[in-house]
Amino acid sequence: MFGGSIPVLETDRLVLRAQREDDFEAMAAFYADEVSRHYGGPCGRDDAWRKFAGYAGHWLLRGYGPWSIEIRRTGEFVGISGLWFPEGWIEPEITWALVPGHHGQGYATEAAGRALRSAYEDFGWRTAVSVISVENPASSAVARRLGATVERRVDDRYGPAELWRHRTLDDLDDR
Repeated sequence: MFGGSIPVLETDRLVLRAQREDDFEAMAAFYADEVSRHYGGPCGRDDAWRKFAGYAGHWLLRGYGPWSIEIRRTGEFVGISGLWFPEGWIEPEITWALVPGHHGQGYATEAAGRALRSAYEDFGWRTAVSVISVENPASSAVARRLGATVERRVDDRYGPAELWRHRTLDDLDDR
């Protein structure tokens, strides 16, 4: 069980921090949008709230979880990225999702790369995966840029997916 505060991580352009209630409006827009179909959407505000609250709850129950991503320069919330391993999930995962209007700027790759390093250095993970829908080429491209490779096809709760295996800490350091 988690007893401390959620660490803040930084990159050149981003801050990864704990979720705040004022992040919810953008997440509600994400879950109302068709882009969320790979994450259990589209759905209404009440279901979006439950999904959003689950990110904070994951920290409490597992001791790690997804961070909110904000742009360092503006403080604007742009999505979530981090460590994910809910009950019944395949393996510990690096996850990411950007809210509408923030795709194509490298934020997912930057945030997920920082989260991956934290998984290894701060949380002791020895391996990590990302489970990506076969219908989500943008997330597959993020995984590829992070150096992950497809290990096998899987079925997640949202349909056919690929399990992408991330490089180990030693492999990250050799880069």
